[in-house]
Amino acid sequence: MMKLRYSAGNVKNSDVHKIGVIALGSHLENHGPALPIDTDAKIASYIALNASLQSGAKFLGVIYPSHEIDEIDHGIHNSLDDLYNNIIEILNSGKKFLGIGKVIIVNAHGGNLPLYQCLDEIEHETNLIIQLNSKIIEIEGAHGGSGELSMGKVLGILDESEAENQTNLEIYGEVGLSKFSDARAKYPNIEKGAIEIEEEGAYVDLDYGRQLFNLAINSVLLDIEKFLDF
Repeated sequence: MMKLRYSAGNVKNSDVHKIGVIALGSHLENHGPALPIDTDAKIASYIALNASLQSGAKFLGVIYPSHEIDEIDHGIHNSLDDLYNNIIEILNSGKKFLGIGKVIIVNAHGGNLPLYQCLDEIEHETNLIIQLNSKIIEIEGAHGGSGELSMGKVLGILDESEAENQTNLEIYGEVGLSKFSDARAKYPNIEKGAIEIEEEGAYVDLDYGRQLFNLAINSVLLDIEKFLDF
């Protein structure tokens, strides 16, 4: 059997090869006129790929399905069961073919947060140690707002000619989730984001976008360091 050089390249700890990093976002949901429908998937992939490049962990790609809560309808999403089963299938493949023992799921879509309820079961089904990292959701602000616009600028996916129309909420009510009154009433964070958009609007700031990405990438790198410690 071929002996692989796990210590080759810019790798501080060869055990990092047993850690996988995979992106989870959404591919089919509206983000206003200035951002594409797969914004969350591209944000999550950028964070996951850069964390793997900096650490040496295995980049496992991106998960296709995504979930959304019942009170929000701004795209095409999947049941939590479908997302759950797909994640198990992908991670079992990573374990079988790549020898992965630990996985960080980089989540950039708020509708996927119910997945936290399933992590123990996913770990049991895959026999993997799993960390769900949703740092970018915690810090980016309102849906389609200044955070996502600024990160879109960094990624080159922003249509700047449409940025001024982003907060025309009569047409693009998904921005800030402002039109989803039931969700706003039920979830304080959604209400906060909607008020932010309604009162302050949204702006594009390249430095702000870079700062958000740096914070999110560093959070994943910290998770990788924790995995290496046990």
